[in-house]
Formats: sequence, C-alpha cells, structure tokens
Amino acid sequence: MSEEFPLPDDLPEPTDDGAADHLPGATVPSVPLPATDGRTVDLSSVSGRTVVYCYPKTGRPDRDVIPDGWEEIPGARGCTPESRGFRGRYHDLQDRGVAEVFGLSVQSSDYQREARDRLDLPFELLSDEDGEFADRLDLPTFEAGGERLLERLTLVLSDGRIDHVFYPVFPPDDHADEVVRWLDGRSSG
Repeated sequence: MSEEFPLPDDLPEPTDDGAADHLPGATVPSVPLPATDGRTVDLSSVSGRTVVYCYPKTGRPDRDVIPDGWEEIPGARGCTPESRGFRGRYHDLQDRGVAEVFGLSVQSSDYQREARDRLDLPFELLSDEDGEFADRLDLPTFEAGGERLLERLTLVLSDGRIDHVFYPVFPPDDHADEVVRWLDGRSSG
C-alpha cells in the first residue's frame, strides 16, 4: 500500500529561532478547545502527563488544500506522517505514563474529524480555529496561503504546566519516536 502524502527527501529543515523558549514551565491557559469526538477539552485541567503535538494543517486526498510553496516552508510539510507516528507509538506513550495525546491545529473540528477517521487515530484532534490558545501561550505561527498556522511543536504537559517543549520538530515522521526516547530518559534519570 502506498503512503499517503509521503515526505520528500529534500524537505527544508526548520531552525530554532527561539520562538518557543518562553514555554517550558508556563501555566497552560484555560481555553476550551473543540475535539473531534464532540467534547470540549480544557488542557489546563487535564490531569497527569499529556502530549499535545501542534501542526500546521492536514491535507486531504480528495481536496487540494495545501497552499502554493508549501514544501519550501521549513517545517510545514509532514502533518499526516507525524499523526501516523503518534498513532503508531500511542500505546508506547501510554506505557510511559502519558494519560492523553492530542493533535492541535487551527483547522475546524469538522475538517479534523475526517483526518482522525481516515488515519484511524486512537486519540482526538483539537481545534484552535480562532487562535485563542496560540495567542494566550504566544505559540510560534506562520502565514501561508492567507492563513495563520501553528508552527510544528510538541508540548508535554503535567497537570496544567508545560513540562517540556519540542521545537523545532524535524523530521515530523520520526517525532513520536523522539518523544518516547525523551520519556525513557525522564524515567531513568
């Protein structure tokens, strides 16, 4: 079976511009976020360790929704492979004490629901369609195709605080493995 949205070998690698340096140790703001299962999730009140991977936008096989020049934007391409990686490592994350895993983008829950179902994700995707969560945390964003999108990063939360930030994330298809290795290092240290 061919991979949907395979990553090209020559993707431009993002650099650490310091845009996430303020996040470790920050308190997660109380912002209700719609989830693909119809509930509302407030990440500030989720108990235990939570992994939230933020991504720009997923594409769809039946639509051309990716802006022109997408592959030239460092860190933009790879949302579907990244989600597949978290799907594949979901039980490994749980085995390492992660209570919840969420994907987060500015796309609507209706749009995200298609990706969740098509990719058979065992976790929900959250919508920050109005950008309130991103604004309150001052998450790094970029503009493409007339849209303000989240830069790819992952927040590891512990009881309403940001314990760790992965930024920049590259390559996105191996990122879930990176999170598992980090968790392994935390448990042995």
